[in-house]
Amino acid sequence: MRKIDEIIIHCAATPEGKDFTVEDIRRWHKQRGFNDIGYHYVIYRDGSIHAGRPLDVIGAHTTGHNGTSIGICYIGGCAADGKKAKDTRTPQQKAALIELVRSLKVVFNVSKISGHNQYAAKACPSFDVQQWRKEVNL
Repeated sequence: MRKIDEIIIHCAATPEGKDFTVEDIRRWHKQRGFNDIGYHYVIYRDGSIHAGRPLDVIGAHTTGHNGTSIGICYIGGCAADGKKAKDTRTPQQKAALIELVRSLKVVFNVSKISGHNQYAAKACPSFDVQQWRKEVNL
């Protein structure tokens, strides 16, 4: 297994209220030239957690940080117009994200949790990860 020292949170940048799947994201990423989905986990609007890229394979989600990180993506992140960034996490997604991050922190002894926007000029994940960590005691 590769060394993991960070968890990076993303949104799918999809319109509020619309469902998408790991296979949808895999297709989008392959169209962009990736060999697979870039994220290791995807959280659906119903709060279910789905595997993406295997954990022992380097992700393709945050330039310069993929080698030692795990990428988690939630479906949503844009207003209904599909353009304006918005925290669209459902209560189920919020609970699943906390559960997943807590378990990964224990398994990999990770203390660094970041939002994609901390490394790129993007709104992703459409919420302040550091503020969220304080609110949920992560």
